[in-house]
Amino acid sequence: MATDSSKKTIFAAIGANLAIAITKFIAASITGSSAMISEGIHSIVNTSDQLLLLLGISRSQKPAYDIHPFGYGQELYFWTFIVAILIFAIGGGMSIYEGITHLIKPSSLEDPMWNYIVLGVAILLEGYSWTVALKEFLPTKGKQNFWQAIKNSKDPTVITILFEDTAAISGLLVALIGIFLGHLFNNVYFDGIASIIIGIILAVVAVVLARESISNSPSNLPFSGLKAANGKDAIIRLEFRNS
Repeated sequence: MATDSSKKTIFAAIGANLAIAITKFIAASITGSSAMISEGIHSIVNTSDQLLLLLGISRSQKPAYDIHPFGYGQELYFWTFIVAILIFAIGGGMSIYEGITHLIKPSSLEDPMWNYIVLGVAILLEGYSWTVALKEFLPTKGKQNFWQAIKNSKDPTVITILFEDTAAISGLLVALIGIFLGHLFNNVYFDGIASIIIGIILAVVAVVLARESISNSPSNLPFSGLKAANGKDAIIRLEFRNS
């Protein structure tokens, strides 16, 4: 489950994403880049998602009592699932929409220097956040391969940050390539195509996160493996009452 180190990972990601979002929107307002707008939306969504993960950690630590003998650990998986939906609907959906709009009504190319500066800074900040998440994840990996460790992880917060940061770095590289190709070939459509690809990356990551949050949820464990919050085998009791 989530620990203080998980919170450290989330706070590092929040700080990085807030700084990145501000610089991306400044660059987008100067250059009119569709890919940069998509990246700004992506960073805002990531920041909101990380706040929801903090909420999930807080609620999952509520003490157990008779009505809820297993505690509130599943709250964390629920909020991870909500994060996945937000990434898919807002991050992926808005980026694809922005890209299609740019293809239909392309804007003229502007000096890309601001875009390159912001993307370079963003890659460094996202790389820092990704490194923090990876350092938290690797000790739990053991001898498992990377994917097995993800599937068996019981701390969805670190996995979520790791996936978000991986998607963010991938999106930044796509935006960088799209802007570069647009100016290299003097073609305004590369920027919109890059925005659509960023949206697809976010949608794929969201689907994977949603699937993992559901499959790793304690509610999917067999009854024989359930434990009450006090560590003892839980007794499942059904009561039938007259209405």
